[in-house]
Amino acid sequence: MKLEKICVLGLGYIGLPTASTFASHAIKVVGVDVNPHVVQSLQNGQLHIYEPGLRTMVLSAVQSGNLVIKSRPEAADAFIIAVPTPFKEEKKADLTYVESAAESIVPYLRKGNLVVLESTSPPLTTTQIIAPILEKSGLIAGVDFMLAYSPERVLPGQILRELIENARVIGGIDRASAEAGRELYKTFVRGDIILTDATTAEMVKLMENTYRDVNIAIANEFSRLADRFGVDVWEAIQIANLHPRVNILNPGPGVGGHCISVDPWFLVEAAPDITPLILNARQVNDNQPAFVTELVERALGRNLAGSRIAVLGLAYKPDVDDMRESPAVEIAHKLIDAGCLVQAFDPFVPGKEVQGIQTVASLQEAILGVDIIVLLVAHQEFKKLTPAAINQENKTAVILDTVNGWPAADFEAAGHRFFRLGVG
Repeated sequence: MKLEKICVLGLGYIGLPTASTFASHAIKVVGVDVNPHVVQSLQNGQLHIYEPGLRTMVLSAVQSGNLVIKSRPEAADAFIIAVPTPFKEEKKADLTYVESAAESIVPYLRKGNLVVLESTSPPLTTTQIIAPILEKSGLIAGVDFMLAYSPERVLPGQILRELIENARVIGGIDRASAEAGRELYKTFVRGDIILTDATTAEMVKLMENTYRDVNIAIANEFSRLADRFGVDVWEAIQIANLHPRVNILNPGPGVGGHCISVDPWFLVEAAPDITPLILNARQVNDNQPAFVTELVERALGRNLAGSRIAVLGLAYKPDVDDMRESPAVEIAHKLIDAGCLVQAFDPFVPGKEVQGIQTVASLQEAILGVDIIVLLVAHQEFKKLTPAAINQENKTAVILDTVNGWPAADFEAAGHRFFRLGVG
């Protein structure tokens, strides 16, 4: 098929890197976002998200003329939908953005076009929701235009590399649609391109993240068991993983991000009667922030009300600025609700407003005068901290490490009471 122009709808953590990567391969790309701030920022050369190497790529693509930023779609040979799919309060998939994006394509859809949904979605979304919307154009999916689902499978912090190197799954509503998707993505994908049907591709993405969620849940349960039994869960996991067929993941303060903490709910919603394991794993991980909040109170040895607490880290994972569904943010909110004065610092989100949380501009300001320092995210900047560096601002604070980032003996030798998640 002809691929001279692509329209990418949604310029977030996936859409913007995808649009920029296509543009860097000499394809004309229209990047579309409905958020005026995002559009204006990008048009002015400012990025609204952080990803290593992305700023250079975006600016180069825009300056070359291959990437233009708009608030509305345009006619194109292929359309890629890469908008968010959050869930509602009742843990149901919110497909509002996906549906709106599909609706916006309808006036521009032409015979021979390809439409690809990349947004993580419940099974059957492509065939039962996207196809009927696009067919409002008067064209028939699989006859007049091609339709496929191809999930993003990249890790924040390594998106630009993994977009190119990772295997790409493309599920078409028919074989021709899948093959057209392969023609599109082979523009830059070096990894294997696997063709399947649309619903299988949707299922693959959900299975990958659900598998990880379930495995994290057992690690988090192990941390609670170790806490009760007086065991060091980090030592126990290290020893257990010496078994050639065992690979237990590390526990932590919870599970965040827009994938692992969200995707399993799509399966529970789609088939609640046959997903008890997935549901229970989600509940374990969702409850981990409450467990950490209890640990803070135990470490302090008193009621939380009135305590001054330094929260180190607000992102959902190390060395990124992404706070979507972050357990660190949830823990900070729980501490505030309990009457604590929280001073939060994250080097990747300096000065960023976080609803209801007092953020400070430096580590020194965060730990000054607090009763307890809680390490919630294993940013490299935090892991490199020494007791001597902390003692310059606070020699008496209790330390709670939820990510196994600091050596307990060093901090105890420096005069701190030290607690670690999963160590009874």
